[in-house]
Amino acid sequence: MGEWPELPINAWRDSCATLLLYTQIVGKIRLALTPRMNEWWNVPLYVTTRGLTTSPMPYRDRTLSIDFDLIDHELVLEDSTGRIRTLPLTAQPVCDFYAAVFDELKALDVQVTIHPKPQECPLETPLSADTEHASYDRDQVRRFFDVLSRIEPVFQAFRARFRGKCSPVQFFWGTFDLNVSRFNGRRAAPRKGLIERVAYDEEVISLGFWPGDPWGGSIDAGFFSYTIPEPPGFAKQRVRPDAAFYSATLKEDLLPYDAIRRASDPGRMILEFAQSTYDVGAMLGKWDRAALAYP
Repeated sequence: MGEWPELPINAWRDSCATLLLYTQIVGKIRLALTPRMNEWWNVPLYVTTRGLTTSPMPYRDRTLSIDFDLIDHELVLEDSTGRIRTLPLTAQPVCDFYAAVFDELKALDVQVTIHPKPQECPLETPLSADTEHASYDRDQVRRFFDVLSRIEPVFQAFRARFRGKCSPVQFFWGTFDLNVSRFNGRRAAPRKGLIERVAYDEEVISLGFWPGDPWGGSIDAGFFSYTIPEPPGFAKQRVRPDAAFYSATLKEDLLPYDAIRRASDPGRMILEFAQSTYDVGAMLGKWDRAALAYP
């Protein structure tokens, strides 16, 4: 496949922020329509061959899905009666996209209410009133999807190595990252805040990919891994590959995307990071690694 695409956040920061907010609108619809599951597994989106999807969501006597087609740059709304509605993904204010999505839902005879405040980001303006974020660079968005489509199968391969409780490979629209999480079956100490209290009620080791900070920070695209609760001595452990490092600020092991995209085998390097960080967290956290491994 050759060298993986570049994905510097500075090249598409505004478009990244806008797309993040677009996905929050759709993600909140999924949150409103689906029964709540442990670890918030009812809210993420999933990578498809063309972009991101809610997967089928129940609505009265039918199901509904909403897909981001990041190749043809359309939002596709479809229900189980065969009705399809589309709207273009273009450079437009978030509030206009918000209104257009709910117009299309109305056309499908779907009535749903969401909380319009953005989640897990430093914004206070409701999604329904946001005129500031209005960028959409088709080439950069397509490049982002290209990267996701390469990483997702690698995460699936890592997931397949585990026998215990494990999340799907999922895209969280709040933090705008692709991740997969392993659990050892032990309950964790309660955390503050509803989101974290539900997401981290069990001991967990998570692997993820983040495209970088769209809100002006210096962090670029990269992979992360964390263990919760973090066991004593975790920060001092070296993990592989050599480009990986521990961030005392984030309490995570990090691997820059640029370090893997030029590698002769990027997928293998990602798996090396995933396995190494899991081994360290599981060893120090006294997980039963032998029982949880799937041959």
